[in-house]
Amino acid sequence: MMNNVKNWLIALFVCVCTSVYAQEPQLDVPYVPTNQETVEKMLELAGVKPGDVVYDLGCGDGRIVITAAKKFGATGVGVDLNPQRIKEANQNAQKAGVTDKVKFVEGNLFDFDFSKANVVTMYLLPSVNLKLRSKLQKELKPGSRIVSHDFDMGDWEAEKVVEVGNDKVYLWTIR
Repeated sequence: MMNNVKNWLIALFVCVCTSVYAQEPQLDVPYVPTNQETVEKMLELAGVKPGDVVYDLGCGDGRIVITAAKKFGATGVGVDLNPQRIKEANQNAQKAGVTDKVKFVEGNLFDFDFSKANVVTMYLLPSVNLKLRSKLQKELKPGSRIVSHDFDMGDWEAEKVVEVGNDKVYLWTIR
């Protein structure tokens, strides 16, 4: 009798764990937040100003878009696959008092329309940057700026690269 109960509990545990794990989205990039000093340098390097529309790809907790709104007067959109990160970003925007200037969307970067952005920020992996490169070049208007934390875009040479502590920030402008 005890063996049957034990087996039943093990089966239940495996079922619950598998169910919870199956609900996690398949992520291309792990969540690693950008430190605030690097966030501000990214936005400064991109020349963010009031009237700009900043899109943060893989927005995590929303700190880049929130800083763009609060400190630089821009509006913004954060995109992330992970619903938990979107929930956290919305809570952070509310705490910062910028919910009228920012929004966060659960979505896949490869299906998302970037055409309304003047500035795109990202902290993705090099392989993801390379996959997004042609999409960004097609959809963004001339003069739009792209800034990437730590990773370049292959043979598309950055106009400027700056170091912030141990981080690098890359800048490109769409021509």
